[in-house]
Formats: sequence, structure tokens, C-alpha cells
Amino acid sequence: MMTAKLPPISRFYIPEFASLPEDMQQAMRKVEEKSGFIPNIFLALAHRPAEFRAFFAYHDALMDKDDGLSKAEREMIVVATSGLNRCQYCVVAHGAILRIRARNPLIADQVSVNWRKADLTPRQKAMLAYAEKVALDAQDIEEADHDVLRDHGFSADEIWDIGAIAAFFGMSNRLVNAGDIRPNDEFYMLGRT
Repeated sequence: MMTAKLPPISRFYIPEFASLPEDMQQAMRKVEEKSGFIPNIFLALAHRPAEFRAFFAYHDALMDKDDGLSKAEREMIVVATSGLNRCQYCVVAHGAILRIRARNPLIADQVSVNWRKADLTPRQKAMLAYAEKVALDAQDIEEADHDVLRDHGFSADEIWDIGAIAAFFGMSNRLVNAGDIRPNDEFYMLGRT
């Protein structure tokens, strides 16, 4: 029986794991211990060690905080803006994380396609409206946009985080699309049952 060969995970060079610097190997092993696999983004960025380190340092600074926005809200921003930017990898990968963190098997699909029709609170919709504006029309942001968020109880630090996450993943979405980085098959079913 013949099985179909999967396409490569990136159009760029993927170095051998054993050839990577020890700190990068440790980072990949750590995420593999948690998830059971190494997400393709780690492997795809590994050919540029300085960029790999900078990317994941900023990612972790934004996404692994325990104060301010919840981890589910952070993932919701990623999924919504990645959907707008048509980034399959980030919608699939962060959609899985959102489903797990929100404990909701439907939320990622709703948010990635059209967050306005998703089962969200008015506060979450205000957050995503601002994230969308940062992702698509940042030049038009005004004080009134911040007033809306403050009216929904967001602090200045949380407003910064909404914008920073939308901006960082705008960059990430573009890198992933330019590199044609394929989402791991494992992501598709995570958090669905």
C-alpha cells in the first residue's frame, strides 16, 4: 500500500535537530514534552538561530504572562488577527491552544472566520475590534478606540498587550505565509473533545 508523501513543512531549509545549538534543542524538547510533538514553526525558524531566539523571546513575553489579559484572551487575539491575515498555520496552531485554554471546542472556528458572529462577550468583541484595527488599519487608531477599551475595563497595560499581540502576529503571519510553513497535523484535533 502506498501512502501519500506530505509536503515539506517550509520552503526554506530545515536543519537537522542534532546540529542545532543546545539552547534551541532544549526549547524544542520542552515544548515537545508539553504537547507531544515539536510545532513546525520551531523547526522552520531553526535555520536562523538569532531570529529564532528573538522571535520566541518576544512571543513568550507577550503570551506567557500571568497578569492582565487571560491566556485564552491572548490566544483569541492571535486567532482573530491570523484569520484576517489568512495565516493557516497560526489559525490552526493557536486555534488548538485557544480551544484548550477557553475549554470550548467551537470558539476557535468561530473567531477565525468571523469574530463578530462568535459567541463572545461585549468585552471580548471590543478587544477584537481593537486588535483588528491594529492588524489592518493601525494608522487610523485614535483616542476614542482606547476610550472604548477603557469603558470595558481594560487597563493601559492590557490595551498595550492587545496591540502588541496583534502586531507581533501580523509579522508572524507574514513570515509563515512567505515560508509556506505547514501546521502540524496534531493541532487539528486538539481541544475538540
